[in-house]
Amino acid sequence: MLACEEFIVKNKLFKRGEIIGVGVSGGSDSMALLHYLATNQDRFDIEVVAIHVDHEIRENSYMDADFVKAKARELGVRFYKFRVDAPKIAREKGISLETAAREARYGVFKSLIQKGLVDKIALAHHTRDQAETILMHIFRGSGVAGAKGMSPISDKVYVRPFLTTSKEEIYQYLNENHLDYVEDYTNDDTSYNRNFVRNVIMKEILSRWPNAVEAIVNFGQAICEDDEFINKQIYAEAIINEDKLVRIPTSYFLFDNAIVSRIIFRAVKSIGIKQDIEKKHIELIKNLALKGENGKKLSLPFEAVAIKEYDYITITNNHVEKAKFEAPFKCGEFDMPSGDKLVVKRVKDFNLSQGQILLDYRKVPKDAVWRFREEGDIFSKFGGGTKKLKSYLIDKKVPARLRDSLPVLASGNQIYAVAGLEISEQVKVEDVPTAYLIEIKK
Repeated sequence: MLACEEFIVKNKLFKRGEIIGVGVSGGSDSMALLHYLATNQDRFDIEVVAIHVDHEIRENSYMDADFVKAKARELGVRFYKFRVDAPKIAREKGISLETAAREARYGVFKSLIQKGLVDKIALAHHTRDQAETILMHIFRGSGVAGAKGMSPISDKVYVRPFLTTSKEEIYQYLNENHLDYVEDYTNDDTSYNRNFVRNVIMKEILSRWPNAVEAIVNFGQAICEDDEFINKQIYAEAIINEDKLVRIPTSYFLFDNAIVSRIIFRAVKSIGIKQDIEKKHIELIKNLALKGENGKKLSLPFEAVAIKEYDYITITNNHVEKAKFEAPFKCGEFDMPSGDKLVVKRVKDFNLSQGQILLDYRKVPKDAVWRFREEGDIFSKFGGGTKKLKSYLIDKKVPARLRDSLPVLASGNQIYAVAGLEISEQVKVEDVPTAYLIEIKK
C-alpha cells in the first residue's frame, strides 16, 4: 500500500462527495494513481473518473486510449476520452510541442471542471518529477517561485496525491497489484526539455549523488518555508487589482529586492500569469518602475505588458484589439465593448457626482455621434483653449491604455465631450431645461 494517505489528509486534497478526475496517460505513474484512488473511493468518500487526453503526437496514440478505457472498465470507473491536435497547436501558436500539449491538456481539464463533470483533477506527479521541475525552473531563471517546485494543490482544483511518493514506491505498488501500463516511446526523445532533464541531467546527477532527488526536494521545501515567511511581510496596499489588470505604486519598488520581487510575482499571478515569468522579467519591471519614462511599455510572456503610468506600474494583457464603438447622440443607455454602459439622460435639476458631466444638447451638431478617439481629434477645453485630444488626455493624466476606450461625442474630428471627464466650452450649459447628463455605469 502506498504511504500517501497521510499526505492526502494533511493537505486536504479531497472533500467528501467530490468527483475526482484522474489524468491518465496509461503510463506507470498515472495507472498507479488511478488504481489507488479507485480502490480507495470509500476511504476518501469520493467518486473517481478516468480522463485520457490523446495529443495525436504518435500515429498509434489511439491504442493508449483503448488501454486506459479497458482498465477503467475493470476498476468500475467512468472514462472520458479527448483528442487534441498538439502538433497543429504548436505550429499555429509558434510554441514547442511540449508546451502545446500541456496547454491543450489543461484546457480539457478546465472545461470538465467548468461543466461540473468533475470537481478536481488528480495528477500523478511524484518526488522525482518534483526534483526535475525544480531544476527546470532554476535553469529557466524563475528564481525563488520556481525553486519551490509544485504544490500539493494548484488553483484549488489540481491535486497531486503522489507528490511525496517515490518512483520506486510506485513501481513496487504496480508489482504488488499486478498492474499493467504502457510505455510511451516519446519519453526517450531528449528534444523535449523534460525528457532531457530526466534522461540526461538527472541520470548523470544520480550516478554520483544517489540521494539527489531527496536533497533537491528538501531544498525546495526549505525555499517554500522561507518564501511563505517573506510573503507575510508584503503590504496589502502594494497591489491594486482592477478589472483585468493590476497596479503597483512605484514607491514600493524602493523596498528590498526580496519584497519587490514577491510583489511583482503576486501581481502577475493575480491576473492569471502563472508561468514563464522569470527573474530577468522581474528585473526589467523594476528598472521600468525606477528609471522608465511615463508611458513606456515592456512586453512580458503570455502577451502581457507592463506600463509606466505616472506613479504606478500597470500590468495587463496586451492582446486586446482596438474595440469599435458608435452610438447616436440621444437619451438612452448604450452598451460599450468593455461591458459598461454609456448613459445619457435629460435632467431638470442636477447635483453632479464624480464621473458625471452635463452639456447643452441644443449646441451639439446633428451629425454628432459617440465613438472612441481617432487620430486628428481636437478638443476645445471647458474654460477656453483648443488642443489635440491626445494632448488633453495626457494633461489630464489619463493612462495610455484607457485613452482609446473613452467614449467621445464627435462631429468629424471636433470633440464636444469626453464621457466621464469633461465637456467642451462649445456645449456648456446655460439653461438647465436643455441639459443632458452623461455618465458611464459599470
